Amino acid sequence: MSELVSVQAIVCGDVQGVFFRAFVSEVAEELNLTGYVCNLPSGNVEVRAEGEEQPLEKLISRLKVGPPAARVRQVITDWSEYTGEYAGFRIKY
Repeated sequence: MSELVSVQAIVCGDVQGVFFRAFVSEVAEELNLTGYVCNLPSGNVEVRAEGEEQPLEKLISRLKVGPPAARVRQVITDWSEYTGEYAGFRIKY
């Protein structure tokens, strides 16, 4: 089993109002990750996810593309230690 880690990703671009949070939630659940996704007042989207490193890397790759209506300019990541604080993956409103 791979090491469990945590990542925070800030997704910049035209990423609100384009079903980005639903897209992230679906991908995270497919990859068996825990955490959350939420819109930020800045217009960016924050993703906090935990799990094995390889699925998290896949999530980040998918964040760089997003759903069809999104225009992702940049994904800023910050890796940290696994906390185990999330029971599943959810959308924060």
